[in-house]
Amino acid sequence: MDKRRLLLAFALMMIVAVAPSLIWPTKKPPARPTAGRPDSLRRADSTQSRPAVTPLPSDRPTVRPSDDTGRIIWVTSPLYRLGFSSKGARLVAAELLQYKSFARGDSGPVQLVPAGDAFLRHRLVLSGGDTVSLEDWSFQPSPDAAGVVVYAGQGAKPLRFDAERGGSHVTLEYSFVPDRYRFEVHGSVSGLGSSGAILLLDLANGLRSVEKDSLDDYRHYSIVTKASKTERTDFAKVRPGQRALFNGPFEWVGVKSKYFFLAALALQEGEPTFAGAVAVGGPRNGRAASRADVMVTMPVQPGGSFHYQVYAGPLENRHLAPLGHGLDDANPYGGIFRPIIQPVSVFVVNILLWMHERLHLAYGWALILFGIVIRVLLWPLNQKAMESGIRMQAVAPLIKETQDKYKDDPARLQREMLRIYKEYKVNPFGGCLPMLLPWPVLLALFFVFANTIIFRGVPFLWLPDLSRPDPYRIIPIVLGLSMFGLSKVGQIGVPPNPQTRMMVYFMPVMMTFLFLNFASGLNLYYAAQNLFSIPQQYMIAKRRLREAPVAGSGTRAPAPPLPARKT
Repeated sequence: MDKRRLLLAFALMMIVAVAPSLIWPTKKPPARPTAGRPDSLRRADSTQSRPAVTPLPSDRPTVRPSDDTGRIIWVTSPLYRLGFSSKGARLVAAELLQYKSFARGDSGPVQLVPAGDAFLRHRLVLSGGDTVSLEDWSFQPSPDAAGVVVYAGQGAKPLRFDAERGGSHVTLEYSFVPDRYRFEVHGSVSGLGSSGAILLLDLANGLRSVEKDSLDDYRHYSIVTKASKTERTDFAKVRPGQRALFNGPFEWVGVKSKYFFLAALALQEGEPTFAGAVAVGGPRNGRAASRADVMVTMPVQPGGSFHYQVYAGPLENRHLAPLGHGLDDANPYGGIFRPIIQPVSVFVVNILLWMHERLHLAYGWALILFGIVIRVLLWPLNQKAMESGIRMQAVAPLIKETQDKYKDDPARLQREMLRIYKEYKVNPFGGCLPMLLPWPVLLALFFVFANTIIFRGVPFLWLPDLSRPDPYRIIPIVLGLSMFGLSKVGQIGVPPNPQTRMMVYFMPVMMTFLFLNFASGLNLYYAAQNLFSIPQQYMIAKRRLREAPVAGSGTRAPAPPLPARKT
């Protein structure tokens, strides 16, 4: 098999996998007046210039109390700062203290709730068909204080809201723990004829974009559901005003951005799961779908009680996997390569995390070391591939003679070729395996850098963010030069071939262009691997010269003894 053709085939596979990012490259949204634009997009723009926030509970709240929002009660833990309004007991702010916002004008932590919006709105559809919205009910918080602090090492801490109206009573109790992004929600209703009622939970209408490239972030906005398997529906697939129905039952329903996730979870055994979900497309600007109202339904238990959980945090395997129920698959990616990409990417990320945490390496150095380790592990296979290539060179005249002789008899030709391969211990695919093995890792890393939060905002040397392209294009150029050097060294001792010579120049140029807008961390890994491979390739080439010199070099290697052929 022609190694260059194989390499070209995999390069084309990479192009197919990432074609959307090349055809529709992300652009910075232009600054322009918001007058006349849809309300949801105007609201999204206004969040980009909101005042800076800091994580201390005593600081000025990110949502100011008003007649509309009610009084804000803040819940602060080492991981988050959540704001609940006494009007409707809604979640009106969700700051993730360990993640910085990169939105324009921001200098504080990530805020998931768009300005002027709220998550977790509760409505009850009664057995008679009437709908009771709790959004405008005035709730009394307990404890009646400005905030609740959940300290590290403590157990669960509750925040309870009670409301009465017309002889009816509603209780919503939230329970928090310090070391998880998940919290519990217990509700009870009396005096509304809640027997046979349905809870309608307005989960969210999209998360606030906290990325530098908001348009790229919007492309990842999706509704994710888990029944027998995890399924994702992009916001872009739900047209403005369109109602999309999702038939349950579901263990959980979530809304995701590129790096963050808000989900309602019905995970307790013996309790009702979510019966279904509804998404209504919001207004959009061009291809950017930043809004879609997502609601879930759950039957209210006899006696008027209901119970569910909420996850509001990063899309990170370490936080999601311990919760079980397939939540670690809440960010399905990989497309047609998903069955291969997902397990490989989890394996690669765990290795990089181990190197970062146990060896105390910066992620940039961990990527470089990981690339070198991959090449070291492949060294024995490269040696075998080289030996196979030498044997193939030696028997090439015999193969050509056999092909010419039996070109009109395909069955006989196949038998003779198999005999030659067996007697001379030649494997025509022996040189392909070392080229194949690095590609699943490289392809997995492409999706890892496009979807995994651990590299978000991580600097290295002159690179401000390993998850974004190199602003100076230095790494892609080094990658192209390293690939050219590797190809040139690889041609030492190989019979001249015009097609091969063309590929030596074409492939580095093509790969440099392809990788220009890829994450700088991915380029760093690939360039380090290529540079480390050049000495290995040179050693292989020198041995090839000794054992099977190129024709016309003045020396000839002894040809292997040919077996007697039957006539």
